Order: sequence, then structure tokens, then C-alpha cells
Amino acid sequence: MTLIVVGLILWWSAHLFKRVFPAARAKFGDPFKGIVAIAVVASIVAFVFGYREAEFIPVWTPPAWGQHANNLLMLIGIGLMGLGYTKSRLTGRLRHPMLTGMALWSVSHLLVRGDLAAILMFGGLGIWALVTMMIINATEPGWAISKNGTIAGDVRFVALSVAAFAAIAMAHSLLGPNPFPM
Repeated sequence: MTLIVVGLILWWSAHLFKRVFPAARAKFGDPFKGIVAIAVVASIVAFVFGYREAEFIPVWTPPAWGQHANNLLMLIGIGLMGLGYTKSRLTGRLRHPMLTGMALWSVSHLLVRGDLAAILMFGGLGIWALVTMMIINATEPGWAISKNGTIAGDVRFVALSVAAFAAIAMAHSLLGPNPFPM
């Protein structure tokens, strides 16, 4: 589980440095973006290896309905993570679509995994998403709903969300637990 903790430290540090120390971040300039990218990739590698190597220590038993809720929340979460890159009308109605998607991703995985490693990793990333939203709201309060976007953008958003979910679910069933109830 040490690698999961290392992954969380790298992830939180890389993502929150800009928010917590904006003056220092500005002083480092563009080269710092490369360092952040390396830290994020290293954190993902640490998560993957740390989770695969972690001893299974059961903490709670996931509910029987958790797998169904997981799939629904994952579909919504994956869509929200990509929402900021679309011309959907939904884009301007949600301040933190990617962070909200990440929080849903975290909750959805906690619904189907009750082991200590999962709680540490998914819970740690979910808490990071919520803390980041609070920091952004506190430091950048001037946000307003936007009416931009088109119906065509909405249709593309839904189609891409379903396609991304299907691709991730297929990869997940090949590499890890099958996300679909049998």
C-alpha cells in the first residue's frame, strides 16, 4: 500500500501546487508543466502497481446493487470528465465538470470495492476532487452560468460519453474485474 500512498502524495502535490501556491507556480513558468506531467504519470503508475500488489484487506462488503450503481455513475462520471472539451449546452451549467466526474468515479468504485487499498486509493482521489472544488470556489468566486452550446453539441457529448464508457468498460473487463453483472 506504500505505492498507493506515494501515488496519492504525487497526485495531490502535482495538482494542488498551482492552487495553493499560485505565486510560486507562476515564478517557475512553463517548464514546471513538464514536471507536473511527470509527477501525474508517476502517480498513475504508482496507483496501478500499488493496487495490484496490495494485500486484500476487506473492510466492508459492497452492496449487491453496487455494480449497477457503479455502471450508471461511471457513465455519468466519464461524460462529465470530458464535458469541458465539448460544445454542449451542459458545459456552462456545471462549474467543475471534470472534478465532479472524478468524484463520481471515486464513489462508483467505492460502491463495488470494500478493501483497504481501494478505499485508500479511490477515497483519496475523491477527497482530492472535492477539496480542489472547494479551493477553486474560495479563490475564484466570480463564476456564472453560461448559455453557450448547441443541441448538436449535446448529441455529440452523449454519443462520445457512451462510446468512452464502452471502451473503458471493455478494457476494464480485459485487464481487471468485469464491470458488468453476470
